[in-house]
Amino acid sequence: MFNLSISSLSTVYVQVPVSATFNGIIHDPTADTVQMAFMTGTAKPSGPDWHTGGWDTAPGPVYSAQVLIGPSGGVSLAVGVYTVWLKITDSPEIPVDTVGFLTIE
Repeated sequence: MFNLSISSLSTVYVQVPVSATFNGIIHDPTADTVQMAFMTGTAKPSGPDWHTGGWDTAPGPVYSAQVLIGPSGGVSLAVGVYTVWLKITDSPEIPVDTVGFLTIE
């Protein structure tokens, strides 16, 4: 879990480290669809809360899922504290987890 603070004036990527294994072997998840949701309080994300992201292409074994946030592009968030959710769509698994907290100041 991470705790990240960003100025409301910034447009930056929120990155989440992802490591994946399959039968004990490191798996490259960058072909999978990745999404993030930024929720207030204890709310759980549903359809329109999810924002499609991408992958930082630096070689693994730890990869970075990312979503651009800020007023100059990407997801625009109001000042506040958000729980960050990560969803990776693979086949057949679709893990969904809370991964940290984001404060927009």
